[in-house]
Amino acid sequence: MASKGPVCLSYVFLKPEEATFIELIRLLFSSDIEKRKFITSSAVKKLDFKRRLIIFLSAVIQCILLLLRKPMAWLGGVLEKWLNLVSSNGGLLLLILNWLKGKVVIPDSSSTRSVLGFLDTRIELDDNIKPDDTRYNGSLSMMAAKLSYENEEFIEKVVSEYWKMKLVAFHKFWNGYEKQESTQAFVFQDTTSDPNLVWVAFRGTEPFSADDWRTDFDISWCEFAGIGKTHGGFMKALGMQTEKSWPLEPETQDHEFAYYKIRQILMDLLQENKNAKFILTGHSLGGALAVLFASVLAMHDFEDKYAWLMERLEGVYTFGQPRVGDEKFAGYVTKKMKNYGVRYMRYVYSSDLVPRVPFDDTTLLFKHVAPCLYFNSFYKGKELEEAPNKNYFNLLFFIPMRLNASWELIRSFMLPLIKGSEYKESCLMIMARVFGLIFPGLVAHAPQDYVNVTRLGSIPSYMPLSKAYLQKINLK
Repeated sequence: MASKGPVCLSYVFLKPEEATFIELIRLLFSSDIEKRKFITSSAVKKLDFKRRLIIFLSAVIQCILLLLRKPMAWLGGVLEKWLNLVSSNGGLLLLILNWLKGKVVIPDSSSTRSVLGFLDTRIELDDNIKPDDTRYNGSLSMMAAKLSYENEEFIEKVVSEYWKMKLVAFHKFWNGYEKQESTQAFVFQDTTSDPNLVWVAFRGTEPFSADDWRTDFDISWCEFAGIGKTHGGFMKALGMQTEKSWPLEPETQDHEFAYYKIRQILMDLLQENKNAKFILTGHSLGGALAVLFASVLAMHDFEDKYAWLMERLEGVYTFGQPRVGDEKFAGYVTKKMKNYGVRYMRYVYSSDLVPRVPFDDTTLLFKHVAPCLYFNSFYKGKELEEAPNKNYFNLLFFIPMRLNASWELIRSFMLPLIKGSEYKESCLMIMARVFGLIFPGLVAHAPQDYVNVTRLGSIPSYMPLSKAYLQKINLK
């Protein structure tokens, strides 16, 4: 039997695969949610209309994604194969010539990139940023977060051949609620730093993965005693057990869960090298998993066997990370980070939509863990407790965001002339910039600008949080 750990006091979980049209409609007209077969809850019997509407929308979107799972995967696979085929043959014109000659180059797995990999094709680290540079950890963290979207062979090639570092592990982890391996992460060791650093990079949302999008839109939640409420979809992806708890050990050894497996890998590595520390990183969904990994580790610090890991946690670097819990949870994590001296760096670029969801309002009650390192489209940064336009859909920002997107499109042609060829953007990224004129929030979330931020951005000094904020979260 698994050791005890934090258990949900209350929760609301969705099972969209069991939702019917009639059940969904009844949800809108009845506050008695325990009668809905596709909802499981504890200590929560009734919800007001606004919250039921959020659950309704979440369930409907997930149902649609379940229907689109195969078409999305097929479309993503076709696009990825086409992009790799064109790239391996040196461009569309050469591909046609090679086809006419019967000499088409077929890419192997070690050179096959993901669709996101074609938005920003850079794989080499910036030679101008050395391990003793204050930008080093942020720059390497973002490159690792970007690399996490790729396949194992490609990751191993980049880490060993280009970065001259050691790939420790690559895993796809089990989601006990989705009943499949939908979480991905890799671990590598940077032997050039002193002390040696171990990086854990969680993969974000793959554009054509319906299951990743289901995780993002799963607005279920669970509340832990003295800790607060957390995003249910993200917790499930990290490895929450089916009894809605976080026991010290997994309930079953039949599958590998992200939190438990990565924790064991870190324990083995850090026990071998007493001076080594580790960093957690991720982009988008990967950033949410990174901060939640640190949070669950902190939940288990009452056990000496695991408490020392928090002391070896150097930092948590996230890029375009969505909100992961309520205000109480944000305060809990902020306090734990401060007590253990963990450097929490949450990068937000310009009008990126994802860090502004789920909404920070009276219905959803989500709050970010502070602080935020906010960078504008000139890559000028400052430290804030929250990014401007915190919930994104504000009419006051409608025109400014599109004017800014126009500048970003122009900048894509100017930057390589000013800063060098490594800042030349791919055709796919430029096409995305054009789309950004209509919907800037999605394009601003792409890895391209986050890599640029860590290389070109002015890094603000690490300033203390305001007294008002500290009092608000009861952090002395």
